[in-house]
Amino acid sequence: MPLNKSVGNMYPFVTHHWTPIRGACPHRCSYCYVPSTRAAKAYTGPLRLAEKELKTDLGSDNFIFVGSMIDMWASPVPREWRRTIVEHCCCYPGNLYLFQTKHPAGFGFQDFPEKTVLACTLETNRNYPIYGSENIKAYPTPAHQRAADFYSIYPKMRKMISLEPLLDFDLDHFLDMIVPIKPEFVSIGSDSKGHNLPEPPAGKVRELIQELERFTKIIQKDNLRRILGT
Repeated sequence: MPLNKSVGNMYPFVTHHWTPIRGACPHRCSYCYVPSTRAAKAYTGPLRLAEKELKTDLGSDNFIFVGSMIDMWASPVPREWRRTIVEHCCCYPGNLYLFQTKHPAGFGFQDFPEKTVLACTLETNRNYPIYGSENIKAYPTPAHQRAADFYSIYPKMRKMISLEPLLDFDLDHFLDMIVPIKPEFVSIGSDSKGHNLPEPPAGKVRELIQELERFTKIIQKDNLRRILGT
């Protein structure tokens, strides 16, 4: 199977994405963009490993977002599937890989490729009802627990934090979650599909960016312009 080139509002630094797990993501995030994509039908129903995807030639000199359409690190996803996928990535060491999750504890016990960036999604420090899974065990852990887990796991690996979609937050508490992780960069984006989420005002977002720029690189996604008015 060929790699899928990154298009649209995907991370600007990612060149390709590859998602060998199919079925409905266990998190059921209310703001999920997947249902609006052409590939939506593949991400419904029970979780399943697409065996044919494991024959994909991942090439070299690519920056591949692995699992961009589903959180492959969610607790209901079998650990053996994760191991198999990561091992396939290791067969193509010339690439840089991005693995992102709302369940960073799931990153444990993996031998990642040498060129890997681990990422964690933190929409806010607050607890908003933005997850709709019927299986309570599949809910992402609260944001403060995610941050703590991400801080403690693989401390020497490259790390990124995704603040997308950015929801209203308490600046000091939010920074207390993010700063100890020492992310190499932070990507900030907003809801791009009109889900009527509780978003912060522009001035608050600018203040957050200013504080984050004191210690890390900031990547502002195009969809953040709607909030900033730029």
